[in-house]
Amino acid sequence: MITGATKNKVDDIWQKMWEGGITNPLEVISQLTYLMFMHQLDEKEFETEKMETLLGIEQEHIFPPSYRNAMGVEIDGQQLRWSRFKDLPAETMYKTVSEFAFPFIKSLGGGSAFTCSMESATFGIPTPKTLQKAVDGIDALFKSLGDNIADLGDLYEYMLSKLNTAGTNGQFRTPKHIRDMMVRLVDPKPNQLICDPACGTAGFLISAAEYIRDKYGDQMDADAWDCFSGSSDKGPQFSGFEMDQTMLRISAMNLMLHSVDKPDVRYLDSISKNNTVRSKYDITLANPPFTGSVDTEDIDGSLKTIVDSKQTELLFVALFLRMLKLGGRCACIVPNGVLFRTNSKAYRQLRKELVEHQRLEAIIYMPSGVFKPYSGVSTAVLVFTKTDSGGTDDVWLYNMEGDGYTLDDKRDPDPAHDDIPDILKRWGDLESEKGRARTDKSFLVPREEIAENDYDFSFNKYTETVYERKEYPPTDEILADLADINERIARGLDELKEMLAEDVYDE
Repeated sequence: MITGATKNKVDDIWQKMWEGGITNPLEVISQLTYLMFMHQLDEKEFETEKMETLLGIEQEHIFPPSYRNAMGVEIDGQQLRWSRFKDLPAETMYKTVSEFAFPFIKSLGGGSAFTCSMESATFGIPTPKTLQKAVDGIDALFKSLGDNIADLGDLYEYMLSKLNTAGTNGQFRTPKHIRDMMVRLVDPKPNQLICDPACGTAGFLISAAEYIRDKYGDQMDADAWDCFSGSSDKGPQFSGFEMDQTMLRISAMNLMLHSVDKPDVRYLDSISKNNTVRSKYDITLANPPFTGSVDTEDIDGSLKTIVDSKQTELLFVALFLRMLKLGGRCACIVPNGVLFRTNSKAYRQLRKELVEHQRLEAIIYMPSGVFKPYSGVSTAVLVFTKTDSGGTDDVWLYNMEGDGYTLDDKRDPDPAHDDIPDILKRWGDLESEKGRARTDKSFLVPREEIAENDYDFSFNKYTETVYERKEYPPTDEILADLADINERIARGLDELKEMLAEDVYDE
């Protein structure tokens, strides 16, 4: 999440682009995203150079010794870097970026998903002066951010919100701390294949990549690193599907900045017949669209066998089951309606599927403000393992009351109300949850009890509410107190009238 000061800086850059003649908001977003990517590529190169100096071992660099563009003109590869061209005179900078730096970023990845996503991208900044203002603004923006920006997705989401299109069809970017929590719940490991079939700007894949690098990086061999980057014969470790080409570009840019050079990120309607992936992934992580329905004829038949519905929130959960290997695990966000709706047979059908035919492990109920300011929808995280043969024992329920941020539109930091550390701690020791009372935030519920409640996943269905008995005085005593209060009010009014009368008389 980004602060108000950051938003003001983005607004200022946007205004300069507008004044420079780029009046299409979508084009403004695209051009700013390309420039931000150039900036972040240079920052990544600086990190590589520091590592090279520290270890004394030659590292793989982003920028080549020299670069020849499509016109056959060759320049020093270092001139492609943000830190080198940002201080050039406007005319020289414009020539460098438009004729060399931009074509260079389009060619990155050598036929990878990134290259494919950038195939139709064009450099659309019309004048040197406009480019110079944009570069100066972005440079100042990233200096102010420091280490507080994990990827380009947060900035992209804010720019998108200026179009009032964020949240269209129920799509909301999941806050990083929620993504990180979900990743820790499923504990992805090296060489495991991970997919987000509604990847947006690849936030979940980035969180998974960071987790694997931080937790297992010291133990990973060359084959594991090849799988991580996407250059292994086994195929890429990270996959994502999306129906918005601009988001696909952001996804590919984000992953490349996190050393995932060749992910399987592609344009695909995940719940359509065009998606033929089955039993492939070890992990799925997703926040799929919450609302809307699709044409029944477009839905892949294998999903209908799991849940007979055209509601996207149900179809995506069925899709996760189909795409997972046996033993594969999923952490996904669903709207609360999935947990308890009874007016549609499909909702109960899906809940029963998770309990009776798979292994449902946890339901974490999140407060309604998690997705503000874009939506106040109430959501929950489901954690389950694909078994196709049951295995649900006790399901862990946790009622999250705070996520470390205020639950209003501002979403300011609020560390005093953060249940996430407690969630992760308790998740690591579920044995101790067996003694928890139903009045606590979390407890275990036996599968049989869920079945007896007709597979209703509502937290209130299983929690115990303790009512405190409150004693009140007798009615005649209350009436006497009221009469005394009225009498004192009347005396006060009489005294006030006398004082006002004396003032008038003195005048």
